[in-house]
Amino acid sequence: MNVNLEGLPAMLQQVTLASLLPALLYLVCGLVIIRFVMSALSRALKRSAIDKTLHRFILTILRIVLYFVLFMTVAGALGIQITSFVALLSVAGLAISLSLQNVLSSASCGVMLLSVKPFKVGDYVEIGGVGGTVREIGFMHTKLAAPDNKIIYVPNNEVSTSKIINYTQEGKRRVDFVFTADYACPQEDVKRALREAVAKFPKVLDDPAPFIRVSGYKEAVEYTVRVWCNTEDYWELYSDIIEAVPEAYAAHGVEMNYPYLNVLLRGDGAEKAEKIIKSE
Repeated sequence: MNVNLEGLPAMLQQVTLASLLPALLYLVCGLVIIRFVMSALSRALKRSAIDKTLHRFILTILRIVLYFVLFMTVAGALGIQITSFVALLSVAGLAISLSLQNVLSSASCGVMLLSVKPFKVGDYVEIGGVGGTVREIGFMHTKLAAPDNKIIYVPNNEVSTSKIINYTQEGKRRVDFVFTADYACPQEDVKRALREAVAKFPKVLDDPAPFIRVSGYKEAVEYTVRVWCNTEDYWELYSDIIEAVPEAYAAHGVEMNYPYLNVLLRGDGAEKAEKIIKSE
């Protein structure tokens, strides 16, 4: 698309003092009105529930629109035909949008994240297999701090298309364990030991009640333990119970099952192995 601006100098020559004075008046009044509107909107946003990161985006878009309207009004008051300007801006806008397609996509996704709020600053989330605490939700990237304090920047267009797991949005979390015990140990003794290990910690919530049941028979008997706690207590309680179970097992005579390998030798191999053992 070609924009013909050959008549632009002629249009500018049509500007006279009679048209300049109203244009200046429009310009001054417009600047005052824009300042008033922006100030009023800024105060309204501070009182609203809209995310603070979104405030800057809304103010920037509104400022651009208001200045564009003011420019068109002043140009019209000067008697300038603005058709060519509109065509030029349309072409420029198309070119910019095509060259910045990924950038605009991330920005629009950032606005969506701030509006929908699948997570907020301070939440621990997993986005597309990457986990960390949310430090900042920007228009282009979401900033995460990994547990080892690495900073991860995830583009917002990837965030919007990835599976998001929010670990801290709810006030309570369930802590899951699988413990094993030898087949020779009575199941009631094992369950009693696990109940006592769990009951030692007041951070375990009574509602929902702890769950302790046999969940599988493999190399050893598997016992699934599920307890609930406040979200902020999750990792500390997880480690506490892991450390407390061996002591509870020992108190009730429960033997933990360890990996082992039975080797059966026959014929000459058995005789050689027996000689080696006797020689040692």
